[in-house]
Amino acid sequence: MLVWLADYLTQFESAFNVFSYLTLRAILSILTALLVALLLGPRLIKSLQRLQIGQTVRDDGPQSHLSKSGTPTMGGVLILLAVLGSTLLWADLSNRYVWVVLSVITGFGIIGFVDDYRKVVRKDPKGLIAKWKYIWQSIIASAAAIYLFLSSTHPAETSLLVPFFKDVMPQLGLLYLLLTYFVIVGTSNAVNLTDGLDGLAIMPTVMVAAALGIFAYVTGNVNFSEYLQIPYLPLTAELLVVCAALVGAGLGFLWFNTYPALVFMGDVGSLSLGAALGTIAVLVRQELVLFIMGGVFVMETLSVMLQVGSYKLRGKRIFRMAPIHHHYELKGWPEPRVIVRFWIVSLMLVLVGLATLKLR
Repeated sequence: MLVWLADYLTQFESAFNVFSYLTLRAILSILTALLVALLLGPRLIKSLQRLQIGQTVRDDGPQSHLSKSGTPTMGGVLILLAVLGSTLLWADLSNRYVWVVLSVITGFGIIGFVDDYRKVVRKDPKGLIAKWKYIWQSIIASAAAIYLFLSSTHPAETSLLVPFFKDVMPQLGLLYLLLTYFVIVGTSNAVNLTDGLDGLAIMPTVMVAAALGIFAYVTGNVNFSEYLQIPYLPLTAELLVVCAALVGAGLGFLWFNTYPALVFMGDVGSLSLGAALGTIAVLVRQELVLFIMGGVFVMETLSVMLQVGSYKLRGKRIFRMAPIHHHYELKGWPEPRVIVRFWIVSLMLVLVGLATLKLR
């Protein structure tokens, strides 16, 4: 929005031309989202407390979690407001990729909001019925996939980039729709499963978003893309502003979500953040790299799948409790230790993902 205003004002004062620089707008996007989250955070927490919108804790989990009962949830609303507000201010709104990401974030955020509302306000432990949650996720993800496929103008937009191999880039064709669908829905639910400890999900999300911002910038820059021998997709550069907003909003939320948490993000935050990461990864053609960088999310999801599968087939559990972060808690690890160690693992995996830019 401010890009258009600055462009108009440059005819009167050339200094406004500085806002045409993508890197500056990315910095301003981080700062704006961070400031919005820090300023609105205390008010949102007080409102949630006044409305008695608190977390319900399972009594079959770690005993240390019982003290968290009643902690305000649905804090993901704060993240959404910060991301949407900052992006609308600093991004070029003529870029269709920006609108695709914002639409997916909003759509999945609404799904999460309905789920949280039913759980904490209506006191329905089931929340939004799983079948309907999955149906609505599928509708939004499929709509995004179909739109991107039909609006693609370059073969690289629907090709699969294989990490570490510069000459391996098969054309997906209609398989693009299936891949996009699974990446968006899968990442959304993976982040949702990871959101079980104070700050556990938000910091890996911030790190992955920052890395995807780098991918977006170099993919959308003709010089960098040529040097790194990756496809040049000009529309992706503007996604740096969106990724910056995710980083700023995430750090602002972490201010209140760090151990011991003052607020939880709830499904409204985790579902929308995961969907955002999946969508951006699809747009910058780094779905496989997202699988590497989001290894913590993958590990959490696989632990649930293995646990359920083992119990149904053998009647035995592999882990003391799933997702796997609860397994380590029940082994005696203090919650902060689990959180920080998962952060460290996430950082290493993000660096490995970034290394794929050069090691090709």
